[in-house]
Amino acid sequence: MVPMTDTLADPHLRFTPAPLTGGGDGPRDIVILGSTGSIGTQAVDLVLRNPDRFRVTALSAAGGRVALLAEQAHLLRVRTVAVSREDVVPELREALSARYGAGEPLPEIVAGPGAAAELAASPCHTVLNGITGSIGLAPTLAALEAGRALALANKESLIVGGPLVKAAARPGQIVPVDSEHSALFQGLLGGPRKEVRKLVVTASGGPFRGRTKQELASVTPEQALAHPTWAMGPVITVNSATLVNKGLEVIEAHLLYDVPFDRIEVVVHPQSYIHSMVEFTDGSTLAQASPPDMRMPIALGIGWPDRVPDAAPGVDWTEAHRWDFLPLDTEAFPSVPLACHVGDLGGTAPAVFNAANEECVDAFLQGGLPFTGIVDTVAEVVAEHGTPARGTSLSVADVLQAETWARARARELAARAARTTSEARA
Repeated sequence: MVPMTDTLADPHLRFTPAPLTGGGDGPRDIVILGSTGSIGTQAVDLVLRNPDRFRVTALSAAGGRVALLAEQAHLLRVRTVAVSREDVVPELREALSARYGAGEPLPEIVAGPGAAAELAASPCHTVLNGITGSIGLAPTLAALEAGRALALANKESLIVGGPLVKAAARPGQIVPVDSEHSALFQGLLGGPRKEVRKLVVTASGGPFRGRTKQELASVTPEQALAHPTWAMGPVITVNSATLVNKGLEVIEAHLLYDVPFDRIEVVVHPQSYIHSMVEFTDGSTLAQASPPDMRMPIALGIGWPDRVPDAAPGVDWTEAHRWDFLPLDTEAFPSVPLACHVGDLGGTAPAVFNAANEECVDAFLQGGLPFTGIVDTVAEVVAEHGTPARGTSLSVADVLQAETWARARARELAARAARTTSEARA
């Protein structure tokens, strides 16, 4: 983790991984989890443009884009390829055979639900966890327990398993990849803990910035998937539209930097050039700015403590820019205060929040739940879950059990809402 000790610079720099393959002056050996997703494909692009800095030893993916995975494996010449879906192994083997020439050895294939965690613990310097969803928790823990540096883009593993992740991580072992937390990571180098007043997390506001809650009730899935700034997967895109994603990021910032929720503020910044800010006690604020391009925080995550030259374009200061900052409308978007409440509850509450939201997003995309029903239903599930006991140890089994209950209950409530809507229309 990156604890806020008396000198913030130290925790960032004092993590020195044990001597692993890819250390020293040669290319750094990395493992990319979720290689066919948005984070993974951009990471592959960075590696291919910087072969002197990085060498990918293994790739993992769910298995839905087998041809792309085979292409990545061939371009990067990896040793191992993993898929969580065992049923796609024959298709993957065929795709790899088509890519590799006669006599070329094919990479080893690992398959099954535990495949990504197996790769996360394999010999390498850095693991980039770009998996989406709480299934990224096991690989996160595996990488930390194996002593690997962890470039963390899978915020859900920290959200649902915060105490577990914090217990497994050595100081400085995690470098955050989310653009907001990468910005905070850099801004916190500007002073010691005692001089930090607050963290300011920026939000684009999504495609519905400025709409009232009443106006949001009729939003369609197509409209919610049209993010004005970022190109992301459907779940994250809808989360950005509801601002649930921002709520998750506030919890993540709290866990990463040990800052109380009342000292973490969300501000809407539509242009998405300022990725987050750190305000100090003397009134000064340090902001990290760059065009909205995830390759920069990815590069910092896998290259830290070095920066990767030309990882992404910088701000063109020869052109005029307008950067707006607006207060968050918590009435129209109640997900952030709900997330703060959930984070303050701790225990399995964040896992319930995250799992219920994933089910509600799916119900919305399938037409079974209105847009505003996503957060309303999540809030109902969280309320039913109650207040988890404090001071008790959290286990992976606790997280999984809470998620299973939350998913089932969210589906029940979403189905009930769909029936009510259908009856009202009849």
